[in-house]
Amino acid sequence: MAKIIFEDTDEEFELPDGSPIAEACEQAGVPFACTEGVCGTCVVEVTEGMDNLSEFNQAEADFLGELNCERLACQCKIKKGIVKLKF
Repeated sequence: MAKIIFEDTDEEFELPDGSPIAEACEQAGVPFACTEGVCGTCVVEVTEGMDNLSEFNQAEADFLGELNCERLACQCKIKKGIVKLKF
């Protein structure tokens, strides 16, 4: 089991390895609109555990430009371990 920790709210969610993070993010209060990676409302900052998330996809590259500590919550999955996010 993997875990997402939201630094804004101190909420923690356990997820099966390889699962999308969108539902946990939405429950924690991350806003969502299109869920297709084009609107950017679900941008989150990864403060720890970037290696535990799936690789950036084309939608994220197109929207975010620089691929560093920000991710689109609607597009990524948690592979394993712990990931800390801010929104």
